[in-house]
Amino acid sequence: MREARSGMDAGRLHVAIDGPAASGKTTVARSLAQRLGVLYLDTGAMYRALAYLALQTQTDADNEAALRRLCESEAICVVLDSNAPLGFRVFARGVELDDAALQSNAVNAIVSTIAAHPCVRDAMVRRQRAVASHASVVMAGRDIGTVVLPDAAVKVFLTASVAARVARRREQLARAGVDVTAHRLKEEIEERDRLDETRAIAPLVPAPDAHAIDSSAMSPEEVVDAIATLVARA
Repeated sequence: MREARSGMDAGRLHVAIDGPAASGKTTVARSLAQRLGVLYLDTGAMYRALAYLALQTQTDADNEAALRRLCESEAICVVLDSNAPLGFRVFARGVELDDAALQSNAVNAIVSTIAAHPCVRDAMVRRQRAVASHASVVMAGRDIGTVVLPDAAVKVFLTASVAARVARRREQLARAGVDVTAHRLKEEIEERDRLDETRAIAPLVPAPDAHAIDSSAMSPEEVVDAIATLVARA
């Protein structure tokens, strides 16, 4: 029997926002969740937390068996909290990780490799679905509409030009106290796109029924307005 994951199951609203790195998913999803009065989860933070923990434990990003053990040890914990700066709290072995830790250059360098492992994605998807099974949620990531919540009431594929994404990520990192050049960020974003789009498991692609929104020339508020309209019509 197919597992029930309806976007409006038991009165719960599920909104899936997918897109490449620095397309604005985090800002938009968090603001949309606040407007709708529902919970928000950026699934990328879960993979980043595992990448952070791999660095702390000197676990090779290519060692799938060791990463599986880290996942199965329940070392990564996500607590939804609308009052937290991120909209949720992420813990690695009991230590809360802030945005600076999750967005560090070292984490950025290995997170796509770690996220490509089938066992890692399986473990994360189970936890993400568990969140959605208990609450209305706006969930942002790279495979929400295609894998995690394929029956979400509203699916959005949020894109932006590379130039716009570089500018946004640089500003985000600056707020977290991380200094990186635009040239390096461009290289990292383009490589992240390549890895996300070509991985064998759950590659970054829009769901067939997703609404595509190019946010390059849009403010976050304009994007939120557009998605809120889609939700109202769902």
